[in-house]
Amino acid sequence: MAKTSTGLDENVAGLLCYVLGWVSGLVFFLIEKKNKFVRFHALQSIIVFGVLFLAGFILGYIPFIGGVISWLISILALVLWIVLMVKAYQGEKFKLPWAGDLAEKNA
Repeated sequence: MAKTSTGLDENVAGLLCYVLGWVSGLVFFLIEKKNKFVRFHALQSIIVFGVLFLAGFILGYIPFIGGVISWLISILALVLWIVLMVKAYQGEKFKLPWAGDLAEKNA
């Protein structure tokens, strides 16, 4: 495994990009300047979990149906969180449909 500018193996840094959702993605995107694998996972984390967080937050204010949709978004976020951390740790550049393309283009 290649090392990153943080001294971590790139698969460990990739996993850590997802640990705290968009927040840890933002941290790694700002501190990792060279490693494309880590920057990809950091940016994908920011996009995916940022959008899910905002959607759940906004929809949570709609009576009843918003709460149900917000709960479903939380379940989706949990599943994505686990899958993306496992794939990053395995050294895989697992791209989600639109967020992965955007992250790859800007990493």
